[in-house]
Amino acid sequence: MSVTVDERVVPPGSDEHLDEAWDLKERIREDEALLKQRRGFFANAYRRSTVYCFLDGDEMVGFAAARSDGYILFLAVAPEYRGEGYGERLVARVTEDAGKASCHARQSNESAVSFYEHLGFSVEREIDNYYEDGEGAYYLRLGDRARIRDRISELLRGSR
Repeated sequence: MSVTVDERVVPPGSDEHLDEAWDLKERIREDEALLKQRRGFFANAYRRSTVYCFLDGDEMVGFAAARSDGYILFLAVAPEYRGEGYGERLVARVTEDAGKASCHARQSNESAVSFYEHLGFSVEREIDNYYEDGEGAYYLRLGDRARIRDRISELLRGSR
């Protein structure tokens, strides 16, 4: 693993790094049966989002695609880069720019739910049959503004 991981921000309307993000998403889908979106849906959502990403050379090691209101459409970190703080930093950047953050997570994805709860998210509601395969989801939202500000500061201090 390289120590030269660079952070990039792809503005809405661009497909810069789209193929690399798709490849990472597909690798995770194949290995972990997660992130099951179709290419067209993924590409459209990617282009409508601000995408925060980490690249190790030409290799995408993590990305978060988020709407301007802080809703995280996709969050992915390559397995070999997990535990290094990249996921936390991606969520912190989304939250820093939007002032809030929310997302959906599969009810069966215990690691994602635990990750978000570790960051201060709470489950706001459960939604049956949310995903195309019929699985339900949790809607998660980051807590109150004062807590968000403190948590972002903490996450960003630890990552620089």
